[in-house]
Amino acid sequence: MSFGLPKNIQKKVDKEIKKSFNIETFNFTEVTIPTETAKDLPSKFETNNLFKIEANNTLLGYAYLSNAPSKTALFDYLVLLDKELIVLKSKVLIYREEYGGEIGSTRWLKQFIGKKGGDALKYGDNIIAISGATISVRSMTNAMNNLLESLKILQTKNVL
Repeated sequence: MSFGLPKNIQKKVDKEIKKSFNIETFNFTEVTIPTETAKDLPSKFETNNLFKIEANNTLLGYAYLSNAPSKTALFDYLVLLDKELIVLKSKVLIYREEYGGEIGSTRWLKQFIGKKGGDALKYGDNIIAISGATISVRSMTNAMNNLLESLKILQTKNVL
């Protein structure tokens, strides 16, 4: 079930999938985006960052894993999507800075739930600012915008 994800990341991903989809057992398979399509997308789609979540041969949704820059390091995050590619949950898995970790709060991340391809997120407008975490908030907002735009393109091209 691990597909080369580090054990600590895989454990966190499994926990979030079980909680979000209310299931105990599931299949977690990598989705490969054709290179020609992937190179034109705003989000990066590489090995081990987009997965299909299935149970009993039924598609439940998708998991997208990536990282984004904070002030001096990168933080790892997970986005769970339903089968219609609507955001069910976003979670900061690993935050490597002393400051700005508030972006990992469930309360702040809830504002991404229900977003889908074509939705536009704007820092300070429909995305709440966090004092002391400006760089991380902008970075996560940009990452989510890029993902939503990429998902819209992938849907249009019938890749997902």
